[in-house]
Amino acid sequence: MNLPNCPKCNSEYTYEDSNLFICPECFHEWTRLDMEKMEEKSIIRDSVGNELKDGDDVVVIKDLKVKGESKPLKQGTKVKSIVLQEGFDGHDIGCKIPGFGPMNLKSEFVKKA
Repeated sequence: MNLPNCPKCNSEYTYEDSNLFICPECFHEWTRLDMEKMEEKSIIRDSVGNELKDGDDVVVIKDLKVKGESKPLKQGTKVKSIVLQEGFDGHDIGCKIPGFGPMNLKSEFVKKA
């Protein structure tokens, strides 16, 4: 039987007790439903609800102020080859934008191109 690794400490020594998975190393307990919620939570979606993946192209849907810049990032700017990342303060897209350089964006302000 192939049991999942612990989501907390990534231990491979998990075991199943009725409907719970238990980690003997950190004593974390979770269910299959918890695993499904974690997987759904890790899916990053654009402002319209489309699932985003690494390498996708997106379009900015509104003017965004950029810290340290005098001009905003304009609505309609196309961003190529995004990289999905763990969001710092909700900024879950890493990218390079011509004229601005590397930056992080929130997925709620873009739509898939």
